[in-house]
Amino acid sequence: MVLELQKIKSALSSQLYPDVHGNKKTKLSAVLIIIYGPEPHVIMTERPKTMDHHAGEISFPGGRWQSDDADLLVTALRETGEEMGVGISRSQVIGQLKPVTTLNSGFTIAPFVTIQEKIPSVKPNSEIESVLQIPLIPLLKTMDQDKDPAHNSIQEMYTFKFQNHLIWGASARMLNQIASNLSVNGLL
Repeated sequence: MVLELQKIKSALSSQLYPDVHGNKKTKLSAVLIIIYGPEPHVIMTERPKTMDHHAGEISFPGGRWQSDDADLLVTALRETGEEMGVGISRSQVIGQLKPVTTLNSGFTIAPFVTIQEKIPSVKPNSEIESVLQIPLIPLLKTMDQDKDPAHNSIQEMYTFKFQNHLIWGASARMLNQIASNLSVNGLL
């Protein structure tokens, strides 16, 4: 069944809370979740294995908040432009997921969502090993939840699979939020 982009947009639309509110325990960052196309795809990136943080991981485009960023949405849009050469405007962002905290690197990530009919050409910079354009619904159906009580006492642990890639950690918790929103709306 091909899901209509409009139904996904409706399920993921929400009020934006991009203001910077640090907790002094974690560093602030933001990502942009780009969903596009008539048979919805999501863009994720593979980080080079040489990076200081999140080396080799699959993630959404984004990065660390800088003091000259007016808010976290500016961070997500700026970082997406820098990393992928994709220009998304503030008015094209339709929602925001709950913030997610990384366990190892100490980041609190604000995930923003945009829905596009089609994606412009992507020009990744050196922070990106490869760009993955992943069919959204088949990806969400690969979810596996870690049943290890030691992990669940820290945070919910999920994994998703795409080809030979394993998506875990903060990115997987964001995908789980998308899956939950789509499921509640009868789309998954």
